[in-house]
Amino acid sequence: MTHLHRTRTRTRTGAAAALVALVVLAGGCTGATGGVRGTPGAAGLRDPYFPKLGNGGYDVGHYALSLAYDPDTGRLDGTAEITARATQDLSAFNLDLSGLTVGGASVDGVPAAYNRAGGELTLRPREEIRKGAEFRATVTYAGVPEPLVDADGSEEGWLRDDDDGGGVVAVGEPAGSTTWFPGNHHPSDKAAYDIALTVPAGTDAFANGVGTERRTEEDGRVTTVWHTSEPMASYLATVAIGRYETGTATALGTVPVLTAAEPEVAAESAALRAEIPAVLARQVRRFGPYPFSAAGAVVTEDGTLGYALETQTRPVFPASSFDRTTLVHELAHQWFGNSVTPATWRDLWLNEGFATYAEWLYAEEYGDVPARTAFERAFREKANWAFPPAAPPAAGNLFDPPVYQRGAMVLHKLRETVGDETFDEILRGWPEERRHANATTADFTAYAEETAGEDLDDLWDVWLYGDEKPDAP
Repeated sequence: MTHLHRTRTRTRTGAAAALVALVVLAGGCTGATGGVRGTPGAAGLRDPYFPKLGNGGYDVGHYALSLAYDPDTGRLDGTAEITARATQDLSAFNLDLSGLTVGGASVDGVPAAYNRAGGELTLRPREEIRKGAEFRATVTYAGVPEPLVDADGSEEGWLRDDDDGGGVVAVGEPAGSTTWFPGNHHPSDKAAYDIALTVPAGTDAFANGVGTERRTEEDGRVTTVWHTSEPMASYLATVAIGRYETGTATALGTVPVLTAAEPEVAAESAALRAEIPAVLARQVRRFGPYPFSAAGAVVTEDGTLGYALETQTRPVFPASSFDRTTLVHELAHQWFGNSVTPATWRDLWLNEGFATYAEWLYAEEYGDVPARTAFERAFREKANWAFPPAAPPAAGNLFDPPVYQRGAMVLHKLRETVGDETFDEILRGWPEERRHANATTADFTAYAEETAGEDLDDLWDVWLYGDEKPDAP
């Protein structure tokens, strides 16, 4: 994510579902609970900053989302089919969902009881799900999605542009995806996705990954289907609906590149959109093989989206932030954050520190600005010393300068300590070591030390965890 020198404060509220209430609330379906012997999955994963985000008791392998959107009314009708594997004997399990009205739920085709409490949707299948068993939960839902509003006034989630015919851009870091589909919305539970978007004829609709189907429905609406085969955290899922001008290309020999820009900003963004294959080729030389089967970008007019975001395979940008530096940052996230995804939100510097350092590397190689110069500038900035990058004091600080700039400073000090050759080995080896997986800060520091063949505690103590600014850079 790229923030234009502003602080984003993220908060999440919501009570755990009251699992003792076996009666389905108004509008719910009925179903016998049978002779259950398992226990309910946890209603949150106790993330350091968002303890209620995500759910326990299962791992999702695949989301199949069928979404029909009416730009005139803003109404979304959705069906989510969630294929998962139980990690315990389950008598009930939770999904994260903000707002919207649930019309029905089933597990393996059998109606399931459900109830809502805050941001939790609890499903109680008729029969217990045994540990290790794969199951399919289906939820139908509808309504006008409401975005999540942050303390600084910025928004995330299903963002509607009422000035542009009801077009939509959906972004989700860290919790906005809960506004448009139910799921296990924590970055530690990644899954493959198929997203089918049904919209009026003449309206464009995009999501992550590769377009696999386009069909016209009997009522004249058009459905496009988008497939993401590689694991994806839910906060990286995206949808863009409206009127767009598109461009296509091929990167790295085989990777299809699809870009889309709203007509008002299509001409001014065209040249930079065309550079995406070249930028990816340069990053492959530094970071190793590109981890996904598609690439691209979505560029919108200013006003709907207040920041750029690294949504998987297809980052989104407001026009005012679609510049080369931001493009480099968001494309670098495809390795650092999207393929190697933080295990908890405390590990976010592994996303933003690396993506910021990618900017420094790009400026060094193609702008004749040494990374050491960028490091010294960051060192002088007081805001970068508010807290250590690996220990933001609260959720509201996750997107503050230390996570970005001081995170990049950690990497530059690592480079100076171990030397360019070993650092380049770490830079390429780390995303290969954790390809399509999750990682903690401790995982990275251990990997760096193993690769370098030396104890780096002094470096981590000062630059990664230290509260005090050193006397000299």
